[in-house]
Amino acid sequence: MLHKRNSLGFTLIELMVVVAILGILLAIVAPAYSEYVKKARRSDAKSALMSASQAMERFYTENATYNGATLGSGATDIAKTSSVDGYYSLAFDSTPTAATACAATVTTNPSASSYRLCATPTGSQSGDTCTAMSMSQTGAKLPATGCW
Repeated sequence: MLHKRNSLGFTLIELMVVVAILGILLAIVAPAYSEYVKKARRSDAKSALMSASQAMERFYTENATYNGATLGSGATDIAKTSSVDGYYSLAFDSTPTAATACAATVTTNPSASSYRLCATPTGSQSGDTCTAMSMSQTGAKLPATGCW
């Protein structure tokens, strides 16, 4: 005679299979989510660069030069040195006419007729594939593809 056994729970093997499946799914999803979050945070750099660029144009309208514009938290500074959410630091590029994005950056160095603002990722955003984003007085944006 066969005895029927009523199962009231899960076996250890069944639980191990579920844990393994969850581990595999997490290993696939976590990096993709992390990259999605970093990509979404780039809007912080974009808005900071646009805002600072508008402030530079106001400065130029009032002074007929970009020279003398500064970044910082003082009353005479045109923009802050960090983005609103703090994921990017802002600075002027010391070589604004270079074809590559953001060389050495400083808080005061625009020339009389040109500037390039750089947004460099900081903190939890520092692992982003877009290492730095920039915008010049002509509206040129670097890197040209993928980040903007």
